[in-house]
Formats: sequence, structure tokens, C-alpha cells
Amino acid sequence: MRQVEITYRYDADSTVSRPRPSDADEACRRLDEGNQAFATLFDSLVSGSGMARRVIAVDSRDLGILPGDHGPPKQRPYAAVLGCSDARVPIELIFNEGPNDLFVVRVAGNGLGGEVLGSLRYAADNLGDSLKLVVVLGHSGCGAVSAAVDAFLQPATYISLAPDHSLRAILDRLLIVVHASATRVQAILGPEVTRCPGYRDALIEASVVLNAALTAYTVQKELGGVGQGDLQATYGVYLLSTRQIWAPRGGSAECAGLARCPADLADFAALADAVVRSDRFTKLLEQGPT
Repeated sequence: MRQVEITYRYDADSTVSRPRPSDADEACRRLDEGNQAFATLFDSLVSGSGMARRVIAVDSRDLGILPGDHGPPKQRPYAAVLGCSDARVPIELIFNEGPNDLFVVRVAGNGLGGEVLGSLRYAADNLGDSLKLVVVLGHSGCGAVSAAVDAFLQPATYISLAPDHSLRAILDRLLIVVHASATRVQAILGPEVTRCPGYRDALIEASVVLNAALTAYTVQKELGGVGQGDLQATYGVYLLSTRQIWAPRGGSAECAGLARCPADLADFAALADAVVRSDRFTKLLEQGPT
């Protein structure tokens, strides 16, 4: 039998507060290390049997149960995460964090609508003492992005959504990214790439990455001057199959962990090239539907 046990534990007698990252780089490292710890926990059970355990320390102050405390605990997240609503992507769990560590906003396709941007702006305005990082987190096989890719590849299917304004609003935002991704893929690999057995799946994955990066770029422009001056935006893609964060970046073969958002058009072009030339994109392109 294979079992995994994840325990959130606090020490009622502790008077030491859990440390918070001092800057964006330290916050990014903590998230990357937390994700690696989460993924490794399950990797240890790939074969055979046994028990894998992990304890996540929880500061009693974050639960409002420290003796002598009065009133609710103060918010002090060190990162804000804009993620997809997909139930398979439990944000705190995949980063190995507990209560009051992350300010989480979730919406289908991790799109940056007015309410989402307003929520992130609230965090930047009011939680600047602790907040150091904004993460835009997509995930492999995203349903919203997949629907946008299908509408792009077969435009007739879009007509069925004509009466549903709310769903169309999500797809319309994503279709721009899908179109840009498809254009770049064909510019790099040629128009014949569309005949590859895994073109649809590869285009979905490229669109997921570029959507997250574009959203992070917009967040950086909108919130970079709000609250603390060192607030940084990053992006990444949570891979459901490996439970790891994947983020190609321009000018590098590195894909592991979160990446800082592109700074300009040249950075986006380099990022698109890195996505298309990545091992993951190549494998998806060749293997076909699963």
C-alpha cells in the first residue's frame, strides 16, 4: 500500500513568528523550493509501497489562537497568486504553504478581468508590508485555454457560444493569445506544423504559457508602482502529470520553477521561441492526442 500524509502542525507554546521573505527573489525561491518538496513527496511513491510524510509548520498567530491574542489575525501573505479555478490545482498545497502565506485569486483561465485586477490591487495597496511577489499560475491542459484553441482551429464551434456572454468573455480574451501563439509556432516551424499529430495539444500548452506570461506582464505594469517598490510579477505552469512548475524563459534552456515576466516585445518573442523549442512542446507535437 502506498500512502501520503501531509500534516499542518502548529506549536501552541511557540512565541517565534514564521519568517517571511525579505524580497521578491527570496519569495520566488521559497515557492520553488516548496513546489519541489511537494512534487518529491509523491515521486518517492512511484513504485513499491510505503508511507511518505510531510509536515508544514503553521504559525499559531496566523490562526489567531496564540494565548493572549485578541481579535482576528492580521493578513501577512508574502505572495499573491492568480491561478485557474481548476480543482486539480490546490494552490497552497502545491507550494507547500499554509494559512496566511498566500493571497489567492482564482478564475477560469487565470484571466485578468476587472474584479481580478481589483483584488490584486487591494493586496498591493493594503498588504505591502509583507507582499513581495505576484505569481500568475497556469496549468497543463487548461480547459478554458483548450476551448479557445478548439474555437480557433474550428471557428464554427464558436457560434454555439453566441448566446452565452459570460463564457464568450473568457474565450475572447484567450483567443488573442491563441492566435498569437499559433502565428509564432508556424513562423518558427513552418505551416506544415499544423499537420503534426499533436499540434492541438502543443498549441494548448504554448498558449497556456504565453497567457500566463502576458498576464504577469500586465500585472507588473499595473501594480509595479503600487505599494512596496520591489513588488515583482512572475509566471509558471503547473504540470498535472509531474506536480512541478514549468516555465520556459527567453534566451535560456531552463524551464524549472517560476520565471520573471517578460519586459518588452523582444522578450516575448524570445519566450515564444523558447516554448516552441522546448522538449515538452516537441514531445507533445510528436505524440498526438493522449
